[in-house]
Amino acid sequence: MTIQTQYNYEKTWSDTKETDLLRIIEEEVGDADAKGILVYIKEAIAGGKVITVGSCRFKKK
Repeated sequence: MTIQTQYNYEKTWSDTKETDLLRIIEEEVGDADAKGILVYIKEAIAGGKVITVGSCRFKKK
């Protein structure tokens, strides 16, 4: 599954690698479980939802 990200100040979506996804999540939530949050994001966007974590949005391509 290809995941796209978009910060709230951007107008376009970008394809993002999993290592970058983890880095983005860590920046947004601090010391929370980034891997667990990524698992939740993958499950939620599989159904077509857009998930927001901090100032970044995630969706399935």
